[in-house]
Amino acid sequence: MAEIRVLLAEDHTLVRAGIRALLDSFDEITVVGEASDGREAARQARELQPDVILMDIAMPGLNGLEATSRIARTCPGTRVLILTMHSNEEYVVQALRAGASGYLVKEAATDELHRAISSVARGQTYLSPSISRCTVERLMEDERMSVSSLDQLTPRQREILQLLAEGRSTRDIAALLSVSVKTVETHRARLMERLDIRDIPGLVRIAIREGLISR
Repeated sequence: MAEIRVLLAEDHTLVRAGIRALLDSFDEITVVGEASDGREAARQARELQPDVILMDIAMPGLNGLEATSRIARTCPGTRVLILTMHSNEEYVVQALRAGASGYLVKEAATDELHRAISSVARGQTYLSPSISRCTVERLMEDERMSVSSLDQLTPRQREILQLLAEGRSTRDIAALLSVSVKTVETHRARLMERLDIRDIPGLVRIAIREGLISR
């Protein structure tokens, strides 16, 4: 079997080390890089052009779903396999809409991880057996009929929304994104206007509801 080059994106160091050790035990899989947040995963995806990215959802700064969306646009030859503790079908729908090729829950067996990586590397879609494909298809159809609150925002506004909801200051966000404080303030004002929210607690609530951050 041909070599499968994998990028591992997981924010917990010990968990990442354990997954790395497991991946290293698979003969045809080579881990070419590791990332601890979505922004770093997107950057390494552009630089390394891996075959598969093993992506967690709940990561600081830029979550796995937003990172997946960026990677799907900039690295069409790279497949994203979500590996997460969340088994809720609504998360699966969000991941597939973002451009993920597979969704695997962390309680999966070792051989299932191997099978999932191999499947998405071949261009197939893989869902954990515990996830109902029929339910996911129904939810995706329902979502096409409705509009998420975040659909009103630009990718940069969604990124700033997550950072604000994580408690980052305007100055910290400006430094992280290499923009001016005024630019961040403008994005914040526009996203609040579009979401009809007037305070940070309101932003936190919508970020949790939409899966940008965990409770």
